[in-house]
This record gives sequence, C-alpha cells and structure tokens, in this order.
Amino acid sequence: MPGPYVIRGSVVLPESELQWRFSRSSGPGGQHVNTSDSQAELRFDLAATEALPPVWKERALERLAPRLVGGVVVVRASEHRSQWRNREMAMVRLASLLAQATAPPPKPRRPTRIPRGINERRLREKKQRGDTKRGRSGRDW
Repeated sequence: MPGPYVIRGSVVLPESELQWRFSRSSGPGGQHVNTSDSQAELRFDLAATEALPPVWKERALERLAPRLVGGVVVVRASEHRSQWRNREMAMVRLASLLAQATAPPPKPRRPTRIPRGINERRLREKKQRGDTKRGRSGRDW
C-alpha cells in the first residue's frame, strides 16, 4: 500500500505524514483473533500538514473541528480479519473524509416563484375533491 494517496484532483497525502497503529480487533475470528493485530488506526495531523492548499486546510479544520483531537484526525478500521484490508479501508475512509471536508460550499439556492397557473390548478383540484367528499355524505335523507 505504499505511495501517495489522492484526495481530489492533483492533491495527494504523502505517506510520511500518516501514522499507523495496529491493535487486536474485537469481534469474531476464532483462534486467529488472539494472535494478530488486525485493527488499523490511521492518524493524520491536519493542523500541521503542508500537503493541502491553505484554503482546503482551513475549510477542513473548520468542518472537522468536532472530530479533531489536537488538530489530528483519527480513522479506525476493524471490519476485516486481515490487517492489510483494514489498512486499505482506513485509507479510503480518510481520503473520502478529507475530500468531503475540503469540497467547496454548494451554490446558494435562488428562490423561484410558483407560476400562477400551477397554484390555480391546485386550488381547483382541492375544490373539486372537497365537492366529491361533500357529495358522499348522506344529508339528503
């Protein structure tokens, strides 16, 4: 799994800025689970990185503020029995997390007016429906 990890476009995370830690994973696994460190924990120091453009870094720090501990993003993966697959999962999660956090804000919505014809048709259909229901009542006895 060596190499740079693409966030978006040409922006990549260098391997040197990633810190890996492994521990025993919880859950099923039989005899294998007690002997291998298959849970992967990936740490990325977002506050100190130089890999992201300043605008992206500022945006990510703002959006991920509740998740950061001392400016560091922590991602864990323990779904698979293999440490290698858990490493891949953690890296994919970190990349998608940073891609979402650094995405530009959406364009503001321009409010539009409802055309008069649509509103009139809606009121006409409501009136017709009310007349139908009123005709079902047995008040003519």
